[in-house]
Amino acid sequence: MNDKIMKGMDIMRVSQLLNPTLREVPAEAEIISHKLMLRAGLIRKSASGLYTYLPLGLRVLRKIESIVREEMDAKGGQEVLMPIMQPAELWKESGRWDVYGAELFRLKDRHNREFCLGPTHEEIITDLVRGEIRSYKQLPVLLYQIQNKYRDERRPRFGLMRGREFVMKDLYSFDRDEAGLHENYVKMYDAYCRIFSRCGLTYRPVEADPGAIGGTGGSHEFMVLADSGENSVVYCSGCDYAANMEKSECRPQATEDTAPEGQRALVPTPGVKSIDDLSKFLAVPKSSLVKSLLYQGDEKTFLVLIRGDRTLNEIKLNNALGGFISLQLAAPELVENILGCGPGSVGPVGVPEGLMVIADAEVPLMKRAVCGANKAEHHYVDAIPGQDFRIDQVHDLRMVEPGEECLKCGAPLKEARGIEVGQVFKLGTKYSKALGANYLDENGVEKSCVMGCYGVGVSRTIAAAIEQNHDDNGIIWPMPIAPYHCIIVTASTKDALVVETADKLYQELKNLGVEVVLDDRDERAGVKFKDADLVGYPLRVTLGSKTLANGQVELRERKTGETHLVQVADLAQQVKEIIDKALLC
Repeated sequence: MNDKIMKGMDIMRVSQLLNPTLREVPAEAEIISHKLMLRAGLIRKSASGLYTYLPLGLRVLRKIESIVREEMDAKGGQEVLMPIMQPAELWKESGRWDVYGAELFRLKDRHNREFCLGPTHEEIITDLVRGEIRSYKQLPVLLYQIQNKYRDERRPRFGLMRGREFVMKDLYSFDRDEAGLHENYVKMYDAYCRIFSRCGLTYRPVEADPGAIGGTGGSHEFMVLADSGENSVVYCSGCDYAANMEKSECRPQATEDTAPEGQRALVPTPGVKSIDDLSKFLAVPKSSLVKSLLYQGDEKTFLVLIRGDRTLNEIKLNNALGGFISLQLAAPELVENILGCGPGSVGPVGVPEGLMVIADAEVPLMKRAVCGANKAEHHYVDAIPGQDFRIDQVHDLRMVEPGEECLKCGAPLKEARGIEVGQVFKLGTKYSKALGANYLDENGVEKSCVMGCYGVGVSRTIAAAIEQNHDDNGIIWPMPIAPYHCIIVTASTKDALVVETADKLYQELKNLGVEVVLDDRDERAGVKFKDADLVGYPLRVTLGSKTLANGQVELRERKTGETHLVQVADLAQQVKEIIDKALLC
């Protein structure tokens, strides 16, 4: 093989790289990360919610996987690889085949046997452990994989943020008892902090609801903070408390009542359809109104009461009632059948004895309330909770609001937007009992393994990183997950000294362990600069005839925009030092 061919293979040249950048924003892209990943040539759409990773996108994915793998191994995790296609029998055994819902991809083989494409792997891993673990001496064990997952999203959108196929790391811990579970939970919590710090991201761990994974223990989500985040999180301005908006506990607050006392009275409210309408019509604050909502959980119906100025949290409601497969507002026909009125006139006074009434913790603190009368276009005023209407159960059922007092320290709570990139769960014995994953203790007594589950959205982390790190010109990659650390741009491909020096600097950087690519295309310098900024290489080295005549090249940092003239002889070492410093942060 001649020297010319060897030279071409030895250098990663942009002219040979499959990196099709786009000038225009694709019409399908809705959020920044989706737009920039398509424009920067990192991914291409194969079908709705399905994407092909191009070389630079795959390099980012592999870097995040490597960080995750190193941190899992450091905590004693053992890597396995489980099947994507899972038998329905295991899901039926755990009770989730019917519970998981429409997001579960279901299929049948040629023998008409049922399977699903794994959205998660609790059943498979528990089945593996029940066949292999016999004694307490084999515990604890931590098993993980990095693999594609599948969820039939109703509306796939936002690129890698919400797709039907995605890459996830899931680790499962099996312990003898709750103490062991807590120890591994803390280990994973710490590992996740290290993972997202190493990825160069600004994040917050927040208390969370376990959702479809289930379990009775604690759960935390790891949120990358970004204005485009789908999730709302609240955090304390005075301590380390932080929680998903849907999980955050609320301190019940009583409202001041300065109006003269009166007896309950039925008043006509013609044309009133909403809380806002009622507040204006009666000239009373919304905090003195009670919203009455008829809900249906599976086959059960119940009446939910919450103050008029508050927002009901359906996750809290479902958890308070033990968890339903389906929870939704009752249809107007059902409301009419049970209470004799439309949804806009529903109230708690005189409801049927068999209908359970569940109230948010603030409702019993109301001295008098305005509520529906279960009669079209009529409401009661001065109704007294507990006297004029019964309350069967009281729970914290509302959404927290920014500015409220933190339950831990009393300081005001603040709100931020976040993108969930990881979650840790204490599953307890939910799956081990259902599937019979047991062990014998020191006394020969059979007990259920106590489980934990820990997931990182590897592909989603790519999108989250871009949402947090970009400007009008493109992506600004944190150094640890950038596809390449440095790009060398030749301002002219006709100048032999420029071309020769670029090749020489490339080899020097590569010999120092720098991940570098050389833009050798016969394009204007401005085009190359735009592409370098769009892709987001952390460092750009530019070689031009004029500066090189003085023995210098231009070094630019993408994040700060700072540009320096550096002597050719010093360039490689200076680049190496910048990269090493960034990787240590």
